[in-house]
Amino acid sequence: MSAKVEAPPQSAPRWGKWIALATVLVLIAGLAASGPLTGTVVALAAIGVVLLVSVGYLLTAEAARQQELRLATERQARDFERLVEVRTRELSALCTHLHELAEKEKSELARRLHDELGGLLTAAKMDLSWLQSRVTEQVAYASRLTQLGNVLDEAMDLKRRVVEELRPSLLDHFGLPTALRAHVEHVCRKHELQCEVAMAEEVEALPKESAIALFRVIQEGLANIVRHAHAKQVRLALTADSERYLLLLVDDGCGMKLEDTRVRWSHGLTGMRHRVQALGGRFSIESSPAAGTTLRVELPKKPAIAQAQ
Repeated sequence: MSAKVEAPPQSAPRWGKWIALATVLVLIAGLAASGPLTGTVVALAAIGVVLLVSVGYLLTAEAARQQELRLATERQARDFERLVEVRTRELSALCTHLHELAEKEKSELARRLHDELGGLLTAAKMDLSWLQSRVTEQVAYASRLTQLGNVLDEAMDLKRRVVEELRPSLLDHFGLPTALRAHVEHVCRKHELQCEVAMAEEVEALPKESAIALFRVIQEGLANIVRHAHAKQVRLALTADSERYLLLLVDDGCGMKLEDTRVRWSHGLTGMRHRVQALGGRFSIESSPAAGTTLRVELPKKPAIAQAQ
C-alpha cells in the first residue's frame, strides 16, 4: 500500500510579496534621490526596511511550518501503512488458525461419530438381528422389527455420509488423488454432470496440510459449479513438476463477471484464496459470461508453513 502525500497549498504566492516590497523600496529610493533627505523620506525608508525584514521573517517561518506539516503528513502515511500491514498479517494469521482449528474439530467430530455413534448403531443392529431370529410367529412384530432395521440402516448411512463430509476417510487412508477422484465422480454422478479426472502419480506424496487445503478448495469450487454454473461438463487435473503442484478445475458453465465486487469478495472465493496463499501458493480464476470458468491453483512442493517451521 502506498500513499501519495502532497504539500498543503500556500495561501499566497511567496515571491509576490517580495516583489511588492521591493517596489516600495524602489519608490522610496526614487523619492530620496529626487530631493533632499528630509525626515519624512528617512522615516519612510526605515519603515520599508522594517517591513521587508518582517515579511522575510514571516515567509521563512511559513516555509518552515509548511515543511514540518509535510513531514508530519508523510510520517502519518507511513505509520498508517505499517498499521495496515500489521493488521493484515494478524487477520491472515487468525484466518489460518481458524481454518486449522475447524479442520481439527471436524476430524475429532468425525472420529467420535465413527467410533462412538457407529459402535452404538452396530450394537443396536446386532440386537435387532438377534430379536428377528427369535420372533417368527408374530407377523406384526416381525414387520415392525424389519421396519426398525431399515431405520437403523438409514441412520448408519447418514452417519457415514456426515463423517465423510467432515473428514474424508479416503484422504487419510489413500491420499489426495483417490479422495479427489471419488468426490468429483460422486458429485458429478449425483447432479448428472459429465466429468473427466486426470491425476499424476507424483502427487501421492503431497503433505497433509497441502492435501486437505486442496481438497477443501476443490470441494468449494465444485459446490459453486453445482449451485451457480449450470454446467454440463467438469474437468479436474492435478499434475506436478520439480517445483510445484498444479491443480485445474474447469467447467463449461455460464461463467461470471470477475470485476463484480460480489464475486471478487465472496466468502467462498476469499476462503479458497487464503487457504492457498497460506501455503505459499497462487490462486487464480479465469472466467467470463457464457465462457465457463477455470480455477487454477499452484502450490510449491515446500509449503510456506513448512519453510517457516
